[in-house]
Amino acid sequence: MRFVDEAEVFVRAGRGGDGAIAFLREKYRPLGGPAGGDGGRGGNVVFEADESCVTLLDLVNRRYLVAEDGENGRGKGQNGRGGADLLVKMPVGTLVFDAESGVVLADLTVPGQRVTVAHGGRGGLGNRHFVSSTLRAPRIATPGSAGEQRRLRLELRLIAEVGLAGLPNAGKSTLLGALTGARPKVAAYPFTTLVPNLGRVLSPYNLSFTIADVPGLIQGAHLGSGLGIRFLRHLRRTKVLVLVVDLSADVEHDLVVLRDEIEAFDPDLLRRPVLVALNKMDLLSRPAVAAKVAQARLKAQAEVFAISAQGGQGLDALLAAISRELERTSSANVAASA
Repeated sequence: MRFVDEAEVFVRAGRGGDGAIAFLREKYRPLGGPAGGDGGRGGNVVFEADESCVTLLDLVNRRYLVAEDGENGRGKGQNGRGGADLLVKMPVGTLVFDAESGVVLADLTVPGQRVTVAHGGRGGLGNRHFVSSTLRAPRIATPGSAGEQRRLRLELRLIAEVGLAGLPNAGKSTLLGALTGARPKVAAYPFTTLVPNLGRVLSPYNLSFTIADVPGLIQGAHLGSGLGIRFLRHLRRTKVLVLVVDLSADVEHDLVVLRDEIEAFDPDLLRRPVLVALNKMDLLSRPAVAAKVAQARLKAQAEVFAISAQGGQGLDALLAAISRELERTSSANVAASA
């Protein structure tokens, strides 16, 4: 399935039905009086977060979302039927923006969460509402009002507690698979990850969490080089960021490139807890690994772990550090809200 994380749609709620002008004429009630029914309410356009949806692909070819209009009122005091709401399923993590103002209208972060993005118009009143002591047979009814309409921009940001970022071929996807059992595409060439991947960790430290792996960055990504930085938005919800660096490459250079590109996209990403995973330790000797770990600690100013995602070395220590940072972040949030 093609992964799409941006879309723009036009939504229009249903128009309310018109009120009716009618008079009751029956065999034994020849002067039954005004009996025009009211128009029905227009249908709403409603978005719902659904775990079965993983992409905005359906909305690329479905640009116009229009709810049903309300029915007009009828004689004998019969009100028109209300228009049916249009329910649209959205991936969990979808942000809904007003395309013109840029205002965030909704953030669908919880499965089953619903938000009305366009309200249906009110139905008009039939002539039975306009009877008075001086106006016994009114020929007055009101039309239904138009439903709301607007253009919306949709942006999907994956829901994950931990994010993996690194240069191409650093081993992020292999690490994701080693920690979670996920099966992202892995190959011995750059840019095998073309879309974000998710995996769920069942931690032995009484904690489970979701990890997101995004396509690799290269120098100049914030200017559009390589795959660019558009997928970094999927790390904005994470609580812990793990920078994955190839130990067999120039560690200091790669760390600088990573931090610079992430900071150019959103400096706030580096204000959360950051861990550094130096991958492919199985390719170097122990002294060489120790030397590069020392270099990385000076440059990264963060906890550094030598690992081998392929061979499973060092993963327990990394997993323990991630769990510790998540617990610390959760405790800080609880204290702040108290």
